[in-house]
Amino acid sequence: MSRTTPPRPVDIASVFPELAPLARQAVRLHPRAGRPTVHDSSVGGPLLWPADETWPTCAKEHHNGNPPVSLDDIRRRRALLDAAWLRPREPREHLLDPDERAYFAELQAGHPAHTEPNALLPVAQLHLRDVPGFAGPEGADLLQVLWCPLDHHNGLPAARLVWRNAAGVGELLTDPPEPADVEHYGGYVPAPCVLHPEAVTEYPAPHELPEELADRLYAWGEEQEEDPEEGLGGAYYRYELSVAPGWKVGGWAPWSLCDPKPMHCDTCNARYEPLFTIDSGEGNGWNDSWTPLKDLEKPSGPTGLRTPADAPMVKIGRGCSMQIYVCPTSFDHPHLEVMQ
Repeated sequence: MSRTTPPRPVDIASVFPELAPLARQAVRLHPRAGRPTVHDSSVGGPLLWPADETWPTCAKEHHNGNPPVSLDDIRRRRALLDAAWLRPREPREHLLDPDERAYFAELQAGHPAHTEPNALLPVAQLHLRDVPGFAGPEGADLLQVLWCPLDHHNGLPAARLVWRNAAGVGELLTDPPEPADVEHYGGYVPAPCVLHPEAVTEYPAPHELPEELADRLYAWGEEQEEDPEEGLGGAYYRYELSVAPGWKVGGWAPWSLCDPKPMHCDTCNARYEPLFTIDSGEGNGWNDSWTPLKDLEKPSGPTGLRTPADAPMVKIGRGCSMQIYVCPTSFDHPHLEVMQ
């Protein structure tokens, strides 16, 4: 079932023509619970990986605030909670019974961190044919994103980008290694999702605009609200009209935790460009404006642990997003990871 973002409440480029040249296409991926195969574009699904190619690992230093857990611990924990959310409950009845709470505590206890390299975990697989306007290195038609599901020096999992030609994979790896350690709460373990790519138009966040224009957009936003204290007020442009939330390819950066900073390739000094955004959810925390029309329909019964807006069950920081930037001059140059 395709997902369609509602039209923006205002054609902002007609109100502020100076924004028109700054329009960029982003492709919202709309990951939703499913059973992707190695041949599908997916989040958290299996990868089209050659049997004769070594599976990547991470030997970097990890910064675990809590003991790591196993991948099986996360899967069992989610299965337990999902079943609990789906069954009927009396008012004020606990979600888990005493035995289930004891079992959940065991699954959350964790273990000492392993010392050997940690196998990477699949995050996303994107066939270029499925993502409008997406391009990679010459001869490549598939992007695979993996990461080490632990915190690193920047407070993020360490990502690896693999570009390949799908037709040249040959014999498939059917039983890839799994990480021995994952982040304590499972926020870096994407649940399997199929994708519903949709191209949308974005404009820069106010932080990336000239100060004079950003000020005018803020004042204009305040005029749009009948009661600015109850609505978005001057932030109307930022949250409703500029950068789309959720998992996406391309577009603009959703600067929020800090102001934009110079980000240039260490190899050639070219300015980095957004490639891929991994988000903690598909809403922006304010309203349903960006919610796909299909998801506005109320479910007829219990939905379980996963909601449409949080189908991958990934959590970056405290509900933030992770952007992966690449150098526009060469895909061989190192990429950059930023939390926002």
